Amino acid sequence: MRHDLDQIRILEEELLKQSVRGSPEAVGQLLADDFIEFGRSGGVHRKDEVIGSLAAEGGGAVKVRTASDFDLKPLADDVVLLTYRSHRLGADGQELHTLRSSIWKFIEGRWQMVFHQGTPTSGRS
Repeated sequence: MRHDLDQIRILEEELLKQSVRGSPEAVGQLLADDFIEFGRSGGVHRKDEVIGSLAAEGGGAVKVRTASDFDLKPLADDVVLLTYRSHRLGADGQELHTLRSSIWKFIEGRWQMVFHQGTPTSGRS
């Protein structure tokens, strides 16, 4: 199987879009049933919890979400690790910088995220 950084990056960036975050159906398609997240805040979250919290967040608290420095590492024929940096600018002017990693698996004909972790960092490289 060919591992395509652009394809996985596009899927990951879908989760940054408020139109996707607000749609339980869209998020549910991107996350595997056994999805788990180690959140930026230190909490552990499962698929249903993430879907609910994203749907409830609304777009008003965040002005800008961006991601950069994507890197893709194959872990198996049907599993990849995506790492990148994210930047969030809140409506209140607060900036949050995070190192992120996601594991994507090819399940039933499509890529789905099975794991995600966010680690707070400074804005410096």
